[in-house]
Amino acid sequence: MGMQRMHKINAVTRWASALMAAGAVSAVPVAHAEIELGTGLSVMGFVDMSYSSFSPDGGSTTESIGIDQVETDFLYAGSGGVSAEVDIEYGEGFEGTGDTTFVEQAFVTKAFTEQFSVKVGRFLSYSGWEAEEPTGLFQYSGTGYAKYFYGYYQNGISAYYGGSKVAVMGSVVTSAFNPNDRNSVEGVDDKMGYEAGVALMPVEGLTAKAFYISDEDTDTDIVNAWISYAVAGFTFAGEYNTADYGPAGDGDGFLLMANYATGPFGITLRYHDFEIQDDAGVTVDDGSAITLSPSYKVGDNWLIVGEYRSDTSDTNGDSDSYALEALFTF
Repeated sequence: MGMQRMHKINAVTRWASALMAAGAVSAVPVAHAEIELGTGLSVMGFVDMSYSSFSPDGGSTTESIGIDQVETDFLYAGSGGVSAEVDIEYGEGFEGTGDTTFVEQAFVTKAFTEQFSVKVGRFLSYSGWEAEEPTGLFQYSGTGYAKYFYGYYQNGISAYYGGSKVAVMGSVVTSAFNPNDRNSVEGVDDKMGYEAGVALMPVEGLTAKAFYISDEDTDTDIVNAWISYAVAGFTFAGEYNTADYGPAGDGDGFLLMANYATGPFGITLRYHDFEIQDDAGVTVDDGSAITLSPSYKVGDNWLIVGEYRSDTSDTNGDSDSYALEALFTF
C-alpha cells in the first residue's frame, strides 16, 4: 500500500499521472514534500528499505535486509505549458545485474489544453493495475507477472486526452518492454512498439481501464484490463491479462484485491494467478499466491508495511515469505 505519484508540474500532467499509476489513491497515503529548488524547479523522491525472508518447500530459508531503492525526481515547470521530469534511481538496473545508479525516466511534456498533452522521451507504460514503484503499491510485493503482461519503461512519444469521465491515451515507442532499445539501424532494428488505452470514470470512486500493447520486435500482443472501486475506506480491484507471444506461446493471468484503511492503519488482501505456455502448450512459468499485508503510517512521510505471502507453482515450487518494509518519501 502506498500513494500515487501525483507530482506532475501542471494541472494536466498531475491529473494524467494519477490515472496512469495504480488507479486509485491509497487510503493511507504517504505525502511527497515536492521541495522547491528555484523558480519552476522542484525535487521529490523516496527511500525504500526492507527485511524479507523466503522459505521454499523442501529448501533453506534465505533472508535479506537493506536498501531496495532510492529515487530522486527533478521536476521543471516552464512557460507555455511545457514541463519536464528526470527520475534518477539507485537500485536494480534495467538489465537486472545488481544495484546501480541510472536514469529511470526523462521526458518533456507539452500541454496544449487542460485536457490534451503530448510527451516525448523515456517514460513508463500506462498499463497495469500494480504500479512499478513501491510508492504506488497497496502491499510490499508485486504479483511478479508484470513482465509478462505490462508494458515497461519506453522510449518514444505519447499523447493523452482526459475528460471528466473518459480518458484516452496512446504511445509509439521503440519497444514496449525494453528501455534500452534505440532502433539505431534502419531496416534492421526499426521494429516498433505501440500502446493504446481507454479509461472510464462514470461515477465517483469507480475507474475502469483497458490497454492494448503490440510489440513488433517480440511479436507480442497483450490485452490488460482492470477495474477498481473505492468507497468508505475500502478499495476493491480486479485485473485480467491475456497475451499472445507469437511463436513463443501465450499466457493469461488475473488478480483480485481488497484494501481497507482507517486512520493510520491499513490492510490489504490479494490473490493472483497466472500461467505462461510455449507454442506446444507446455507450461513454462506459472504461479498463484495469497498475500496479506498490514500497514501503519508513522507520519505523513513514513509508512511501515508488513507482508505474509504464500505461493504455489508447478514450475517454481511452493514457498512462504515474510517482509517488513519502511518507505520514506520526500
